[in-house]
Amino acid sequence: MIKHADRKVFEEEILKSTKPVLVDFYADWCGPCKVQAKILEKLDKEDGGFGIYKINVDEEEDIAISYGIQSIPTLIALKNGEVIHRVSGVTQEAGIRRMLS
Repeated sequence: MIKHADRKVFEEEILKSTKPVLVDFYADWCGPCKVQAKILEKLDKEDGGFGIYKINVDEEEDIAISYGIQSIPTLIALKNGEVIHRVSGVTQEAGIRRMLS
């Protein structure tokens, strides 16, 4: 299940996850973000061994700033609180799988 993350979820679930976590930085008004969301929904239907979280850059601006988000959508893969991969722009399913492997 794709979860929407605020500061508390970010600190308690995302940063402490021992399995890979994909974070989608997005905004409701962003057209490419809607395209990315459909790709993530497809991936979410499978058990890929990773969590998917969405962070609205307009609502959680401090998190976006701390990760240097300058364009959306931006996907960041983390494991044990460390960034393992990062990509900006719409990323297709195969690219996302590579990020998390």
